[in-house]
Amino acid sequence: MIRTQRLAATAVERVLSGASLTTVLQETWRSHSDLSDQQRGAIQDLSYGVLRFYGQLDILLGLLLNKPLKDRGLRYLLLVGLYQLQYSKTAPHVVVDSAVSASCSPSIDSRDSRNIRNPRHAKSVGGLVNAILRNFLRKRSALLEQTAATDVGRYSHPQWWIDRLHAQYPSRYQAVLETANRRPSMALRVNRRRTNVEAYQNLLHTAGLNARRPENDWAEEALELLHPVSVEKLPGFDQGLVSVQDTGAQMAAPLLCPRSGMRVLDACAAPGGKSAHLLELADLELIAVDNDGERVERLKQNFTRLGLKPYRIIQGDATHPEEWWDGRPFDRILADVPCSASGVARRHPDIKWLRRESDLAQFAMIQRKTLDALWQALVKGGQLLYVTCSIFAEENGLQVESFLNHHPDARLLPFSVPEIVDGQLLPDPHHDGFFYALLEKL
Repeated sequence: MIRTQRLAATAVERVLSGASLTTVLQETWRSHSDLSDQQRGAIQDLSYGVLRFYGQLDILLGLLLNKPLKDRGLRYLLLVGLYQLQYSKTAPHVVVDSAVSASCSPSIDSRDSRNIRNPRHAKSVGGLVNAILRNFLRKRSALLEQTAATDVGRYSHPQWWIDRLHAQYPSRYQAVLETANRRPSMALRVNRRRTNVEAYQNLLHTAGLNARRPENDWAEEALELLHPVSVEKLPGFDQGLVSVQDTGAQMAAPLLCPRSGMRVLDACAAPGGKSAHLLELADLELIAVDNDGERVERLKQNFTRLGLKPYRIIQGDATHPEEWWDGRPFDRILADVPCSASGVARRHPDIKWLRRESDLAQFAMIQRKTLDALWQALVKGGQLLYVTCSIFAEENGLQVESFLNHHPDARLLPFSVPEIVDGQLLPDPHHDGFFYALLEKL
C-alpha cells in the first residue's frame, strides 16, 4: 500500500498543478510498468477519490494543521490518507501505518526526496503524519461537522461553481452537486448492426456480469452494468458487439433522426461514440471531422472495431470548414462542441479543480464560432444538433438564444423527452449532464 499511496499522492499533486488525471495516470503506467493490475486499480481509486472529495479533504487538513505545510508532497500524501480513513474499507491502523512509512521512505517522484532520506527528518515527518491522521480519527465527527458548515466542504466543488448552479437551478443544485460526487455507472451501447440488447444481455449474464435496462425511454440500445469492469472483460468488445457510452450521450444520434441516404457531418467527432451510433442506426454518407491527429486515429480504430465505414474521416477545424468542406451541403450536422465538461464531473473529478470561471467565456467564444461556421454547410430544411456536456447556461441556453437572434433563418425544434428541460439534461445517478438544441434551417 505504501507505493500506491505515494503514487496516488504524486498523481493528485500533478493534477492540481494543471495536468489532466487521465494523462497523469497514463504516464504513471508507462513510468512504472511493473505495477500489478491490483496496484493500478488502487492508485486510480485513490486518485479519483481524493479529487472527487478534494474540497472537503483540503478543509479537513487545514483544520488539523497548526500551520501550512511547506512540503507539497507530504500534503498530498496526507490527503490520500484522509480519503482512505473517511471513504475506504481499509482498516484505519493499516492506512495510518502505511502513510507513516510512505512519508519516511525515499519518495518515488518527489523533488523533496533528499530531505526524506535524512533519518532525523524522516522520524519527524513520520511523527507528524501519525499525529494528524490519528487526530482525525479521534475528532472525526466534530471535524466533519465543521467542514460541512462551508459550501466547498459540504459539496466538494469550487465556490464559483456552486454559486452558478445555485443561481441557475435553485431547487436542484444540491442534487446536481451531490450526484457529481458519486461513482459513475458503466453504461453500454449495443451495436444493433451485430447483435441486439437481449442477446447481449444474455452474453453478459453468461460471463458473470449483471446488467439491466436503463429506466429512461430514449436509450433503446443501452445496458447498465451493476458493477463496472474493464473493457477487456466485456464479451465481444473487440469484435464490435458493444461500446461504452453514457446513456445521456446516447440521446444525440436518435435526436437527429438519421435516415439512410442522408449526408451527415459530425464536426467534432473524436473519440467517435456519437458518429458510430449514427452509423449503427442508418446507412449514411457520414463525414467525421476532428482537429487532433491522435484523436483522429482513435476515431479510425473505433470505426474498425465496430465494423463501420464512414464516408470520410478528416483532420480539420470545425471553425474553418472552408479548409476541408467540398461545398456539398449536409442534411444533418452534429456539433458536439468543446465545452467546460461540467456535466461529466463525476467521471472526471479533476475537471472541478482544473476549470476556472474565466474559462467559460473562452469556451463560449469557440462554440459561437463553431455554430456560425457550420451553419453555412447545412442544407435548407436540414437540422443541426448543438451538443455540450456542460450544465452552465453560458455554454448552453444563452449560447443558443444568441445564435437564434443572429440567424433569422434558424428555428429551435422542441423535444418530447421529459427529462430535458429547456435543452438541459441534468446529471443524475444513471447518466451525465448534457445540453441539446436541435436547430432547423428555414
